[in-house]
Amino acid sequence: MNRTLLGAISALLLAAAGLFWWQGRAATEADAPPPPVPVETAPLGEADAIPTEDGEGLMGGALPEADEATREEKRFNRLDRNRDNLISRNEALAPRVAAFRKLDTDHNNLLSFEEWAVATSNRFKGADANGDGQLTRPEFATTKPKPAKKPACRC
Repeated sequence: MNRTLLGAISALLLAAAGLFWWQGRAATEADAPPPPVPVETAPLGEADAIPTEDGEGLMGGALPEADEATREEKRFNRLDRNRDNLISRNEALAPRVAAFRKLDTDHNNLLSFEEWAVATSNRFKGADANGDGQLTRPEFATTKPKPAKKPACRC
């Protein structure tokens, strides 16, 4: 009887863990950035379709230059959850809630949320040049964090 009960409880726990794992993967994939635009390729049946390492045998127009997203574009895209090229106040504040919880390690709330929220809201208002409550890409670029100072070389 104990084995049957223990087996049933184990099966329920495994099913619940699988359900939570599956839901977590779906949420992660929903927030992923859009896939890159595919590059057209030549038909694979021809022997000439594969160019040499020197570039001889290339067919069609020149390949497009691979443009790397700049650090600011990546930072903007992380905050722009709905991909409308605008950052709303809620999108700007959402990741900072987790940062506040990480800062308050002893959970005594010495760093109050109100103090933190006022500072963040003021930073958002300072970056929002036209006052419409949303940041465009040029406005967002003004919020770039200052680079960390590198120590002098000990040569």
